[in-house]
Amino acid sequence: MTRFTVLLLPLLICTATAHAAELTASVDRSRLNSGETVELTLETSDVTQFGKPDLTPLEPLFEVRGTRQVNQLNTLSGDNRATTRWIITLLPKENGSVLIPPLQLGDVQSQPITVQVVESDNREDNNKLDPVFIEASLDQSSVYVQAQAILTLRIYHSVSLYDDSSLTPLQIADARIEQLGDTRTYEKDINGVRHGVIEMRYAIYPQHSGLLTIAPQTFSATLVETQPAQDSTAQGPKPGKLMRVNSAQIPLTVKPKPLTYPIDAPWLPARSLSLSESWNPEPEHTQVGDSLTRSLTLKVEGLASSQLPAMPATEVNGLRRYPDQPVLSNQSSDRGLIGSREEREALVPSRSGSIDLPTVDVVWWNTFEDHLEHTSLPARTLQVANNPSLQVDTPTGSLQPSAVDNDALWWWKLSTLILACTTLLGFGLWWRARWQPAVHRAAQTGPSPRTLMDDIKRASQANDPHATRQALDAWARQQPETLADMAARFVPLSDALDGLNGALYSETGQHWQGEDLWRAIRTIPAAERVQDPVGDSGLPPLYPK
Repeated sequence: MTRFTVLLLPLLICTATAHAAELTASVDRSRLNSGETVELTLETSDVTQFGKPDLTPLEPLFEVRGTRQVNQLNTLSGDNRATTRWIITLLPKENGSVLIPPLQLGDVQSQPITVQVVESDNREDNNKLDPVFIEASLDQSSVYVQAQAILTLRIYHSVSLYDDSSLTPLQIADARIEQLGDTRTYEKDINGVRHGVIEMRYAIYPQHSGLLTIAPQTFSATLVETQPAQDSTAQGPKPGKLMRVNSAQIPLTVKPKPLTYPIDAPWLPARSLSLSESWNPEPEHTQVGDSLTRSLTLKVEGLASSQLPAMPATEVNGLRRYPDQPVLSNQSSDRGLIGSREEREALVPSRSGSIDLPTVDVVWWNTFEDHLEHTSLPARTLQVANNPSLQVDTPTGSLQPSAVDNDALWWWKLSTLILACTTLLGFGLWWRARWQPAVHRAAQTGPSPRTLMDDIKRASQANDPHATRQALDAWARQQPETLADMAARFVPLSDALDGLNGALYSETGQHWQGEDLWRAIRTIPAAERVQDPVGDSGLPPLYPK
């Protein structure tokens, strides 16, 4: 056993090392202007790797401006995971598509990454001689109403700044504003002078057509001034100079909704749109009473998730539908916001056979190509089989007299005769009992109606859908009519039962409130209730008939 362990241990170590030996590469942005720097991050969780990555392959296409190393130790579920990162600041030497080649660290290698370097616009170079200045730009000069326009603010500084810098909050009347990601910082060479850059991006959604004006933004900061040689004996740093710079005012033309867009369809101006669905479980082998969860996901580039409309409900004969709350999420990208809306619903077949689900169609306006589009999911058919556990034996009632066996007919006659005799015997005993003195009624077996009502009250006030359903079924078995009959003649009870069934079949059971059901049970018309024959006192009637 010891020899086997000695042989197995190196193999396990090699397997674990091979699994952890990975060097991943990423950049803080994939699109930049010429003269701007980009940060390349190399990360590994292999603790057996020592040294630094070989940066020699970067020299032909990039100038390495700086490298720093960050070590981290994360604890997750009791397991410690150590990671090492190298953050490398690169200045591209060429424009266009520039490839960051694979980099080597020991026996592992990173994956290549391509960045797009766009030639800078050298206008207003005279203003860029200031130590601090700000630029504001839009990705397009005109947009449709409620469509996305991206505002980029870049603050350039060729001198050091204190940490007290501030920018006025972006406020635009009649427009929704969403910040895209975190603030970025990098470097850029302008006329041979290295500048630090602070970049912020915003998604703007105009709410009305016409001319929208983006007011100038003000940036305030304190410059760091070096201490003169003759004042070297002075205590503490010399106070800096406060700078305030303003961006230019930017007009944005907002176009109205096109006349060719359908009037009855929600207005969806987007760059791209996708629609997908998933099922849990898959509906290939479905029986009556099974619960299927259908998820519809709408993903739109250029709109926030709060702007996405609800998708058509699955209203089909033969399917009971129990919807959940939609799940909304936003994701930032280089081209703006990507909003998604996921709608889940539990579908329960109530009959066997073929059930046709209609096509799900979404109408939207393609702002990139400027035309109307339809994105849809094709119709599908569910094949629902009978559920043996729900089958109820029913008499055929279609037997012909010629098919009845003579022996069976004789047994029917004999059973009829016995039934008649027992009926006469029972009538005689009843007639004799009428003249007997009153006796105490035997104690009732099983729970009384009052006890069952108390069970319903406790379960519904505790908001427990499963316990409420059990107590409700036990109470209904002592009533002269079924729950379905009571719900058919009493609307509040029908609504309360729908809410209870929705909580049992969907994922919202924990949010069910049972007060409406208890109120409906208590307010059933007195003439329709089952009265306790014993009454509140538990005594038989004083004068029996």
